[in-house]
Amino acid sequence: MTWKNYETIMRVVEPLIGAGHRLRHFDYTHSAALQLGTVERLRTDYTIRLAYTEWGSPQNPALLCLGGIANSARRFDYVARALSHRYHVLCLDWAGRGRSGWLADQSDYSFDGTVAQVLALIRHKQLGPVTLLGSSLGGSVAMRVAAEAPDLVERLILNDIGPFIPTERRRRRAESVARHYVFRHPAQLFHRTGAAQKNDGPVDDTVLLHNSFHQTRWSEENGGRVYRHDIRALQCYRDGAIQDHDQWDDWQRIDCPVLLVHGMMSDALQEATIARMMGKPGLSVLHVPDVGHTPTLSDPLHIDALARWMSAPHTLPVESTIGWTAGAARILFR
Repeated sequence: MTWKNYETIMRVVEPLIGAGHRLRHFDYTHSAALQLGTVERLRTDYTIRLAYTEWGSPQNPALLCLGGIANSARRFDYVARALSHRYHVLCLDWAGRGRSGWLADQSDYSFDGTVAQVLALIRHKQLGPVTLLGSSLGGSVAMRVAAEAPDLVERLILNDIGPFIPTERRRRRAESVARHYVFRHPAQLFHRTGAAQKNDGPVDDTVLLHNSFHQTRWSEENGGRVYRHDIRALQCYRDGAIQDHDQWDDWQRIDCPVLLVHGMMSDALQEATIARMMGKPGLSVLHVPDVGHTPTLSDPLHIDALARWMSAPHTLPVESTIGWTAGAARILFR
């Protein structure tokens, strides 16, 4: 396959998957208080443009989707499209990722900065209490928002993330993503994606084509596709991955219904963490077999389970396991 063939395929696939989304931007002011890596006398507020996709009617209850450290907002297209007839769905591109602008300094890509971006979008859209759906980093941020601004959060969906991630796992992930990759042939992209997403479960090539297409862009300078992010954002994450990520204090302060989606092959959400989380009233755990960290949330069965829980959290058991619609053979991504 050539890049021309690849582009032809994506012109057919993308209108089907992304039908109904609107790409939006808003001005985000990065506060001087968040610029801890800059000499104090040189710190000043500055503004960049943040991107998000919007689905459904603003008259419906709001669902705000927050992705992982290297994800694009378009990774949520499947779940967003399916729920857009009942919810006003917004999916944020973090600063330095997707179609959002880049921050001025590597140290500006902090955890507190991502929290500020979520609060800025909620203020910009004048949203009432929202449901937050967070995958990996997005789930960690969602927990902090729910703990510090409980009036803004009605429900919380954590996609394979808990209040604790051990150092070794963080370091391993950081070393994988904090590199500059250039894909000069589609086969290289397919190989890298297939290896990186080997634990995504029985999802087909269409899902992986969609996600990898929006996670990368063509670069004339490099003569191939590169990841659609500021590498400094991933390097900042790597620099911070020298200790455990501990949010048990945030977890204790959360006072809303929580759905925890657990990829049963995950190395990020440990059984001991789940067991400790189970002590909180209002928690439901949905175990997904044959998948690792952050299920793609593209399977109709999984999306239906999320929809039922959002309509009435008590409709799901405290703990249950859900399968897949059907097996899916991969041809391109192996």
